[in-house]
Amino acid sequence: MGNVTINCDMGEAFGIYRFGDDETCMPFVTHANIACGFHASDPSVMWRTVRAAKKHGLKIGSHPGLPDREGFGRREMKLTRDEVAALVLYQTGALQAFAGAEGVALSHIKPHGALFGMAQRQEPVADGIADAALTLGLPVIAYSDCAMSEVFTRRGVPFSCEFYADLDYDDDGRQLITKEHHAVAPDEVAIKVLRAVTEGLTSSLNGKDVRVVADSICVHSDTPGAMEVAKAVHGALRHLL
Repeated sequence: MGNVTINCDMGEAFGIYRFGDDETCMPFVTHANIACGFHASDPSVMWRTVRAAKKHGLKIGSHPGLPDREGFGRREMKLTRDEVAALVLYQTGALQAFAGAEGVALSHIKPHGALFGMAQRQEPVADGIADAALTLGLPVIAYSDCAMSEVFTRRGVPFSCEFYADLDYDDDGRQLITKEHHAVAPDEVAIKVLRAVTEGLTSSLNGKDVRVVADSICVHSDTPGAMEVAKAVHGALRHLL
């Protein structure tokens, strides 16, 4: 494992609606995963977020999701491998256009919400993401010990495994994806993240120690108090970034 990174899902506003605390979080993260219009965002928001991420010197990646704005991409759908590949190619290609307009290259892909969860359990979904990633020559922010990591390893897709600073975990070491993110205590998150990085362990919702891989720490910009959470994580990992 190389240096730890901190990634944040961004650009999830739409039209005049604001969602997430993107720019205040940017000084405390290394990678911006920018929504591409399916679960959230629109062309103007995408471009504006690329510009802001460039200004802050962040690595910029696509954050492709399911075509479900009402459910914010956090409700599962039935998709074939080809449909998944097409979704990821379409959305990442759109973001590449805005990145190109700003003279920057994309650095990664990170699937969003239910698409990410489905890829952990369903090989065809993981293969569809891999098809797109290999076509585009981009690494993926993924998850350990699941269909995603098995498919990517077998097919030679470069990937890093993420740990969620602001989500709970079940007794199998899987993150619990919720439709809304609730507030968390920044000091507790800092301790949790440092333990995940240094020991490879976290405590499940039931108090059980479970194994995790924390190459990249995810903080969500829509978590209440997101900036303070990002700042706490950045402070805890400063010597490892």
